[in-house]
Amino acid sequence: MKRRNSSFIKVLFSLILIVLIAGTAFIYVSPQFEKNSPVVEFKENVYWNLRDKLTMNLLDDSGIKYYKITFKDGNSEKVLKQEILATPKKSITLELEAPKFNMFFKSKEVSLIVEAIDNSKWNFFDGNKTINSYKIKIDKKRPVVEIISNSYAIRRGGSAVVIVKIEDENLKDAYLSFSKKERFELIPFYKENYYMALIGWPVTLTEFNGANIVAMDKANNFSQTKVPLYIRALKMRKSNIKISDSFINNVSTKVIEQSAETIPDSLEKIFVKQNDLIRAKNVATIRRVSSDYMNKDRVDNFGIGVFKRLKNASTAGYFGQKRHYYHNREKIDEAWHLGVDWASVKRADIKTSNGGTVIFNDYLGIYGNTIIIDHGYGLQTLYAHTSASSVNVGDSVNKGQKIGNTGTTGAVLGDHLHFGVLIQGVEVNPLEWMDKNWIKTRITDIIKDAKEVIDNK
Repeated sequence: MKRRNSSFIKVLFSLILIVLIAGTAFIYVSPQFEKNSPVVEFKENVYWNLRDKLTMNLLDDSGIKYYKITFKDGNSEKVLKQEILATPKKSITLELEAPKFNMFFKSKEVSLIVEAIDNSKWNFFDGNKTINSYKIKIDKKRPVVEIISNSYAIRRGGSAVVIVKIEDENLKDAYLSFSKKERFELIPFYKENYYMALIGWPVTLTEFNGANIVAMDKANNFSQTKVPLYIRALKMRKSNIKISDSFINNVSTKVIEQSAETIPDSLEKIFVKQNDLIRAKNVATIRRVSSDYMNKDRVDNFGIGVFKRLKNASTAGYFGQKRHYYHNREKIDEAWHLGVDWASVKRADIKTSNGGTVIFNDYLGIYGNTIIIDHGYGLQTLYAHTSASSVNVGDSVNKGQKIGNTGTTGAVLGDHLHFGVLIQGVEVNPLEWMDKNWIKTRITDIIKDAKEVIDNK
């Protein structure tokens, strides 16, 4: 009898053990008993202007059943949001508004305390809990922007300079917005909190919608200040160019092939693709290279002299020409010419007028073999259609140094140099930068006056 009882007890013990093991295994593997705490998606070290809403996400696989967001300022606390959810949610997006303050609120830093509990049966059916604390930096002040000096006027296709003072302890971004279309970076100037920008009016922009200094801090406080500029019209030139079958077959086709593009099935389509699509890609490359590799070192003095024309050359093309292209007496396309063309002897020497750094030296579609030199200040020069170069990317070049020879690479009718002046990638009128008096009165004197103003502050 005792032996039978002993066997029964062993069986019972084994069954209980199996149940316990199975129950424990079920708890550990069952989604209802998941052990992961709720996740809070929120950036660390946030700046808050107390006007905008802060966005916060709460996530949990079993669903959030309760959350509470507390705003803590010193010893005082205010609940921003609190909710018990009848139906738990796996994802909750919260838009947090600042509490109301009295006029004596001066805190520069507060805390957000986030408490969230999920719908898991873990922790004896109480669920998993997350409690996080986030430091919030308070900044309600807009950046202070002051125009120190600027060029009196700007001509369509031309250039100007602006010097400004921007003060904000949490400054995030500042730039010059031209006609709401172009962005020009500000370069540190002379002393702390001062900046300058050379700007260019793209000849392709027919309307001028103002120039503004835009500044934004880390708390999303925003300032916009108008630059007082008078505008001048550009005397437009128009030219009609006949495109032959031979040019399309021997030049346009070659440009498309060397640009790794497919050749269209008709002569007109071939030319239009070369003149539109390839041109647009080339201009985009110029913009990117100019922006990415321009020198942004602090400017103390302006050391740019006049740019000189190719020696013993005649002008074959003007800046701002609106070129109309005809094939078999039918107009098939049009485009702006954004530099000056100089024709001399074949393979004429190309020399620099100002020192700088080579930031591009490669084949560039319609421009052919092209060299771009950065001179600082956001100012670059472009030399296109070259047959040979004697410099490499990264080289420093001196005034009067030979950098290459003219040629017929790209979309050209004959040997010549296409010379362009760029301001942060925007091609501007080279004739301004070839005029000693223009550089002095429109650029150098403005910078000199700004330094005097700054020194007297």
